[in-house]
Amino acid sequence: MSTVQKTLSKTNVVDLVYCGMFATLMMIGANITSFAPFFIVGGVPITLQTFFAVLAGLVLGSRNGAIACTVYMLIGLAGAPVFAKFSGGFDSILSPTFGFILTFIFAAYLTGKIVETFQTLKHYIVAALFSMLVIYIAGTNWMYLSYKLWADAPPELSYQLVWGWMLIPLPKDIILAIFAAFLAFRLQRILKILPIKSSTKLED
Repeated sequence: MSTVQKTLSKTNVVDLVYCGMFATLMMIGANITSFAPFFIVGGVPITLQTFFAVLAGLVLGSRNGAIACTVYMLIGLAGAPVFAKFSGGFDSILSPTFGFILTFIFAAYLTGKIVETFQTLKHYIVAALFSMLVIYIAGTNWMYLSYKLWADAPPELSYQLVWGWMLIPLPKDIILAIFAAFLAFRLQRILKILPIKSSTKLED
């Protein structure tokens, strides 16, 4: 085996390890509510999934960040109890909150794209907050539409009410997104995992 082949093989193994690690972190973050049920408000579980999805994109980059979130989703759809409240199975697609799980993939990808190009701390923060915004907008709209089209929605349900539910975890997710940006920025300086797409160096 040539030196190049060995390097590529090692890189692929490392990528798999990191993707698996973040998929596992997503599973743990999803089930925080199983130990603290008072974090379920209006039927919406307040979890750490958003934090780990954002962190995956910031640390692993667009490709591997999206892969990690996809692996997490597929494991859950295959039947493993890795979604919120230890749920799982293909019928999870019909859950009003499945839109958030699906959006994690795109959010991680977009986050990674930003920090692959711009490596300043400011851009890490912007990328983290932007991806969180994507998760909230897409996930909340999916939840509202699912309640209206196929889930059992209470008669008083309105678009404003659904967004009112989401205002509860919003401050927590903003703080965690900023924390993820600082954490990922420092990790990149140490681990150098991210595939850099420009000549710009990491700067404070």
